[in-house]
Amino acid sequence: MKQYKMFLLGMLIIPWFSLPLLGKKTVKRFFLSSLIINILAVVESFFAHRYQWWWFYKRLHPKLLGDIPLIFGPFLVGSMWIFKFTYGRFFTYIKTNFLIDTFFIYIVMSWFKKIGYGSIIRLRKYQFSLLFIAKSLVLYGTQLLIDNISGKRNQSQGKIS
Repeated sequence: MKQYKMFLLGMLIIPWFSLPLLGKKTVKRFFLSSLIINILAVVESFFAHRYQWWWFYKRLHPKLLGDIPLIFGPFLVGSMWIFKFTYGRFFTYIKTNFLIDTFFIYIVMSWFKKIGYGSIIRLRKYQFSLLFIAKSLVLYGTQLLIDNISGKRNQSQGKIS
């Protein structure tokens, strides 16, 4: 197997090993909203690919988008981790997302460009950041909706385990 495929598989699989540390209740509560936003991210990636907003040069499979390992690895699991520590405190959630997204856009994407994995092409970094902020707002709103439907609205202000 080519070395970059091992890297991509690791990026996809390794974050999932942290799920037991999250706890069953947390995973159960936040998985659906995290999955929904990640499916939205896949749709966004089709547009990004078509309009060359960003490009990922390496792929696990020729028919898969190059950012699939990122979306279903660190972004999916990371969304649940962020919720675990910030859900119910909106401004803390937004600040945390902003810091993590900024790190990803300015540090990780620069590294990805250097190693030949991917790069931002037709978007400016602040536009990329605005996309991340919009997705984090949609994610939070989706979780609020799920909580309202499931009757957990009052629990969002308390401890989440």
